[in-house]
Amino acid sequence: MKTVLSGIRPTGNLHLGNYFGALRNFVEMQHEYNCYFFIADLHSLTTHPTPENIQGNVKSVLAQYLAAGLDPEKATIYIQSDVPEVIELYLYLNMNAYIGELERCASFKDKIRLQPQNVNAGLLTYPTLMAADILIHKADFVPVGKDQEQHLEMARTFGNRFNRMYNNEYFTEPQAFNFGKELIKIPALNGAGKMGKSEGDDSTIFLTDKPEVILKKVKRAVTDSGPTVPNQPMTEPIANLFQLMSVVSKPETIEFFRNSYNDCSIRYGDLKKQLAEDMIQFVNPLREKIEEVMSNEKYLSQVTEMGKEKAKASASKTINEVREIIGFRKY
Repeated sequence: MKTVLSGIRPTGNLHLGNYFGALRNFVEMQHEYNCYFFIADLHSLTTHPTPENIQGNVKSVLAQYLAAGLDPEKATIYIQSDVPEVIELYLYLNMNAYIGELERCASFKDKIRLQPQNVNAGLLTYPTLMAADILIHKADFVPVGKDQEQHLEMARTFGNRFNRMYNNEYFTEPQAFNFGKELIKIPALNGAGKMGKSEGDDSTIFLTDKPEVILKKVKRAVTDSGPTVPNQPMTEPIANLFQLMSVVSKPETIEFFRNSYNDCSIRYGDLKKQLAEDMIQFVNPLREKIEEVMSNEKYLSQVTEMGKEKAKASASKTINEVREIIGFRKY
């Protein structure tokens, strides 16, 4: 069975973009692949070196993963810092990573521009830590966005370099995972861009948002002055609202408002009200499940311990073999 690995930083709540993007596919994948899903608390230190509530953030993200359908019996769900073997492999890879190639990494350039007062070694060696996450489980596939493709390429570079240096074909080349279908892109409520943390909380519907919060956000969604001629092409903000409606509303509801738009009788206030109601109906069960899981400390503890045990079993095997290949003395 092929192995798939994916991680998420514990820096915020999941939103509809996450849910309709990769998360639903992860839920399906866990039945067909050997899946590792980890919460990247070590990675988060590169931008938040003194996190205020890292344990609370980890707990929140874990609860959201579980509420969305990830099954700890089928997949390995673990916290990155629970597996120190990752850090050891990170050290070995850093010994064979060159300053020039790390400095040329696009994400490093972006981060030093965004946080010029905190240009730390962790930022520079971020690609080697990501490579360690992938190679420690000898992952065949890694679901990555455009912004992470270079990091995956560097993971292949570091793995192949290890093989050449020690004359051993130990690490295979991890490939980008293709879900086999186009991911649904969820637009932001501000009229442009996709839903996400970069667009701001007011333009993003989080899985933990309560009904009154969702209603307030949708009411503020950007619109235009309305169609003036029948079948007028939609502007981006209006097309975005219909795109949002397509994932939470019934087909007959969408058809009603599309016909109203085409014959110029549409009232955007009515459309927003309906969209908010449908979003609330969609998000509420997820939010309630998240709250239920969050309150079950015993269950969360069991999940993390189970994930730690399974992840360490895989990681320990790899690190022991890597030590032997490098030539460290056996004890």
